Amino acid sequence: MPSSPSSQTKSSQTGAPASVQGDGAPSGEPPPDEKGVMPFLDHLEELRWALLKGGIGVLITTVLAAVFSRWVVDTVLIGPTRPDFFMYQVLGFEAEELNLLNRTITGQFFADIGTILVVGMVAGSPVLVYYLWRFIEPALYPEERAGMKFASVSATFFFLLGIAFGYLILTPVALQFFATYEISAQISNQFDIITYFNMVTFWALGTGLLFELPVVVYFLSKVGLLTPDIMRTYRKYALLVVLVVGALLTPPDPFSQILVAVPLLLLYELSIGVSAYVNRQQARAVQ
Repeated sequence: MPSSPSSQTKSSQTGAPASVQGDGAPSGEPPPDEKGVMPFLDHLEELRWALLKGGIGVLITTVLAAVFSRWVVDTVLIGPTRPDFFMYQVLGFEAEELNLLNRTITGQFFADIGTILVVGMVAGSPVLVYYLWRFIEPALYPEERAGMKFASVSATFFFLLGIAFGYLILTPVALQFFATYEISAQISNQFDIITYFNMVTFWALGTGLLFELPVVVYFLSKVGLLTPDIMRTYRKYALLVVLVVGALLTPPDPFSQILVAVPLLLLYELSIGVSAYVNRQQARAVQ
């Protein structure tokens, strides 16, 4: 049957046929891509590529760590066991040399591989954070991008700062405590290589995660779960938590516990300032 003049007029005015649903009826809505909205599967594809590119960055740094594995193991892993490790001079320690033993067939192999993987992942983590930020950025409003960019840069900075503190300060102090601690002169301190590797990794990565406190406070303040007043009110409880965390991460001597507790308390005070900043920004946005 010939189409009506009105339908012919509509077709001629639009210059394109109306979009059709699966049942043949006009949908009346343009496809999602014509509206500028990316379909869900395309979002997954973008996320996959972001993770792939970030993973390639981590892989490259891991391969570089493997190429220079002798230096990585000798300097990074075994370095704190030597009296001439540069941080002992910085800290003013008369360090004793630690004796490492391998008590299992695969001990040295897994310590070698583990060190390469940890160094590669830590060195490549900024690349992964960068590509994740590139994935999230288009979905944000202009005023949100500055906050998220600050959060991603800060997360990387505080994580690396915490790792540096754990490796350069906490690890030498803890090792010397355990190296000189004895209950009898007949018992010599000799450390298994796998146990040593696990402890150094735990101290370094553990403090790296703890140093993320300002970033966590930033996000909790953004969603309204934290305010500077709440953090000031519970400051004394935070002090107790910091002391407990310091006791868990360090040897049981007061010096090592204070060594960890002081930067955590400083980070808590910094986090109060971060929360206050977020509250001011939100108040301005409302006005």
